[in-house]
Amino acid sequence: MRITYGTPLAPMTTLGIGGPATALAELDDPADFPEFVAFAQGRPGGPVCLGAGSNVLIGDAGCTAPVLRMATRGIRVRDRDDDRRVLVEVQAGHPLGELVRTLIAENLTGMEMLAGIPGTTGATPVQNVGAYGQEISDTLVHAVAWDWKLRRRVVLDAAACALGHRTSALKHSRRWTLLSLLFALRRSPLSAPVTYRTVAAELDVPVGARVPLAEAAQAVLAVRRGKGMVLDCADGDRRSAGSVFLSPEVSRARAARLRRDGAPVNDFPDGTTRVSASWLIHRAGYELGAPVAEGVRVSSRHHTLVADEGANAARFHEAISAVRRRVLCRTGVRLVSEIDFIG
Repeated sequence: MRITYGTPLAPMTTLGIGGPATALAELDDPADFPEFVAFAQGRPGGPVCLGAGSNVLIGDAGCTAPVLRMATRGIRVRDRDDDRRVLVEVQAGHPLGELVRTLIAENLTGMEMLAGIPGTTGATPVQNVGAYGQEISDTLVHAVAWDWKLRRRVVLDAAACALGHRTSALKHSRRWTLLSLLFALRRSPLSAPVTYRTVAAELDVPVGARVPLAEAAQAVLAVRRGKGMVLDCADGDRRSAGSVFLSPEVSRARAARLRRDGAPVNDFPDGTTRVSASWLIHRAGYELGAPVAEGVRVSSRHHTLVADEGANAARFHEAISAVRRRVLCRTGVRLVSEIDFIG
């Protein structure tokens, strides 16, 4: 484990924004975690955990709490459990994209629609990461975590994590630091049914079809790349936090009206009906590439916010507030940011 002081955090985030960490620990070996506990124990509020920095906005003044950059790696495919599912244990710092590729190579279905999502596997239960019909709640069995309140390792099953739509019991609390996760997948060469029309169109198959795992992942990547939502895109929209806003929940009556207007409205596994935030942003009058605040604009490929030269945390937050106000005024729907604000 390495500990540095006054380390800039902006280069460790996909937005490239934010001040320094008063103290930053970088953990590569899970066996070294007790050393971090000894270092961070007793500091109020618990540490801040930073994975790949793809869903965070760090304040311009930085972060005074100890920051743990989780970089542990490792995947272990275990025997089937009693329900004939294949159990897969993953270290929290393992990149999600690498995990998805490994599962596809092993003919394990359950995460193929998550291809192209940046970040670490340990971050996925925090906001119940999901896309194109799959969510982490579909496969998570439990998470092994350090409980800073109880001062010991605990096992949090999926129910204890309280996974909802891009949220969980873990999201707004620094009580737990996730160390490893256990997922249950099923052995199959075919994907889950393709439920999103954009992905089905890319594959040229009807909605509900199942296709080879690798083909499903490639189609998802193509759809994401078309929106500038893949980090390997070498273009001016690279400084992004992905989807800045949650797809807001709407009533059945409003969903019907929005569908008549051509809005993408979908039913989610938690029982809610939600409308696309990017559609609402467009509906509110924001064109692709439109400036919103100094150094912050709408992406040129998708209705989300990206950073340019001159951006900082205060201006990005200003842009978030401006978009929320205009969308509420023009559409009557209230947006909620899904970014984690640190410092």
